[in-house]
Amino acid sequence: MEILCLCGSLRRSSYNRAALDAARGLAPAGMELRIAPLGYLPLFNPDIVENTEVANLTHAIAHADAVLIASPEYAHGISGPLKNALDWLVSDQTFPGMPVALINTSPRASHAMAALREVLTTMSANIVERACISLPLLGSELDAAGIADDPALAKALRDMLNELADEIRQNPRLSAVQKRET
Repeated sequence: MEILCLCGSLRRSSYNRAALDAARGLAPAGMELRIAPLGYLPLFNPDIVENTEVANLTHAIAHADAVLIASPEYAHGISGPLKNALDWLVSDQTFPGMPVALINTSPRASHAMAALREVLTTMSANIVERACISLPLLGSELDAAGIADDPALAKALRDMLNELADEIRQNPRLSAVQKRET
């Protein structure tokens, strides 16, 4: 199982990145989490028809079994890097029906999550509600290792990944080979 992770923060030491890195280390056997680099994407412009970074992102989406998103809230909205990536994916033919899980690392930041759900619903994503979690990381000073070492946080991440795996098994999408052929 391949899970593509999108981190809405470009900060190296962001809680969102730490949560995704912790999830990578806690993933069950047979599940691989890869974090897509979003900082190199050009600003969305439909006139750009060929771009290596955009092609890499769409290729990664086409070969993923699910997407895991962790993003901060900026000015009550989705972070610019994440919104830009989603804008590039909005017309991608392999995205509709994609199982998506969300991590909110600041439970008081509800506006971005609501906006993100609206965008993903518009994109026809399959938001797996039981795999969407809120981790109280704001102000914790925890890095990925600290998150993974915290019993409650590690359990929440493991449970989320198991729920996402169950969704993938119960509602399989096209196999990677089938995706390449379409």
